[in-house]
Amino acid sequence: MLNGLKPGMAAAVSTVVTEAMTARLAGAPIHPVLATTVMIEWMEWASRKLILPYLEPDEDAVGYRVEVVHLEPTRVGEPFTATAELLAIEGSRVETAVWAENPRGRIGHGRITQVVLKKADLARRFQSSQAP
Repeated sequence: MLNGLKPGMAAAVSTVVTEAMTARLAGAPIHPVLATTVMIEWMEWASRKLILPYLEPDEDAVGYRVEVVHLEPTRVGEPFTATAELLAIEGSRVETAVWAENPRGRIGHGRITQVVLKKADLARRFQSSQAP
């Protein structure tokens, strides 16, 4: 990983909740609000956005651990922002604090850890995980 990524640095991504982002199970609607899984996806995206500029050309990052609490609903048509702040880099692990907010306040928070690996190693892992 390139030098320059320091604790306290942050990145954010924003969107507006659509019907496709609402809570569903096996494709069937459950609740007409932002799904927890989608909120987490956007938090992970913010975490990835934070570290992407610091990856070497032969590196990539993969999700390793997600610990998130979903506090409040966000309705279809409402905007929300997911933010990631670097907490620490320990070896190949990059840990971020994450949170999401809508216009009424915080809707979720937690931590996401990604692992930085060589692209060739990832390709081998993905290949070896395929059924024969």
